[in-house]
Amino acid sequence: MSDIISALQSLPVVIVVIVLWAISAIGLIVFVLLHSGKGTGISEVIAGSVYGTDTGSNIVEKNLDRITVIFAVVFMLCLLFMMIVYPQGTVG
Repeated sequence: MSDIISALQSLPVVIVVIVLWAISAIGLIVFVLLHSGKGTGISEVIAGSVYGTDTGSNIVEKNLDRITVIFAVVFMLCLLFMMIVYPQGTVG
């Protein structure tokens, strides 16, 4: 078990996980902000200009939901990975 953890603590693996974590954090913030609130929001503006009907906005909202969930899952998996590999919080 310690061999597996020491292999996961190698520098290339840590760099990849931290980069994925940072990209997913930024993406999560951006896509949460793109969601519309109570009938208004950036997604409504985009959907209104790209699609002329309500069906288009539903498609945009569904795609925003899917992308947001993907970013959230990647973010959580990276956090769990770092918690398991570095239980004391030290890198290096």
